[in-house]
Amino acid sequence: MIDFGAKFDAGLSYRDFLEKYGSDEHRRRWDEFHQQVGLTDGQAALLRDFKREMKVLVLAGTWCGDCVNQCPILDHFAAHNETIQIRYLDRDDNADLAVELSVCGGQRVPAIVFLNEDNQPCGRCGDRTLSKYRQMAADQIGAACPTGLVAPERTLTENVVQDWLNEFERAQLIMRLSPRLRQKHGD
Repeated sequence: MIDFGAKFDAGLSYRDFLEKYGSDEHRRRWDEFHQQVGLTDGQAALLRDFKREMKVLVLAGTWCGDCVNQCPILDHFAAHNETIQIRYLDRDDNADLAVELSVCGGQRVPAIVFLNEDNQPCGRCGDRTLSKYRQMAADQIGAACPTGLVAPERTLTENVVQDWLNEFERAQLIMRLSPRLRQKHGD
């Protein structure tokens, strides 16, 4: 069984992860996408309202295109609330975690585990968001029936930002509504 708390403690900050594992080209690509990410006022306000300490363990690779297009979003989230603590681990240096977080039988990245303040898992997700999979399905297997769930005028990046925000909010609500944590914090 994986000790997620120990893995989190061994993880690196966003910048330290890029410095340790990224080439100049990798860092350029991550920085370029980071500059393209923006949050709406409502998204930023939601993040600022998070109360519970949220540890986010991200298994990633600086070489990975999916990581390039998602991890900078997570960094923006952390910048809006100090209760959101994100640590990155390299997939190739953490084979045990890569196996534990495999998606559909593959060691895909990014793979994320949300942990509460006591290092207990509260959710997992990865490697791509629903919006990204919808776009890939339309490109690879043909257009699906419109669901009405996603406004067509939004860009893929905006949709992916919202998808990730939904995952973060879900984990935060699990922590906020936990009877054990509510008793512990008196709320």
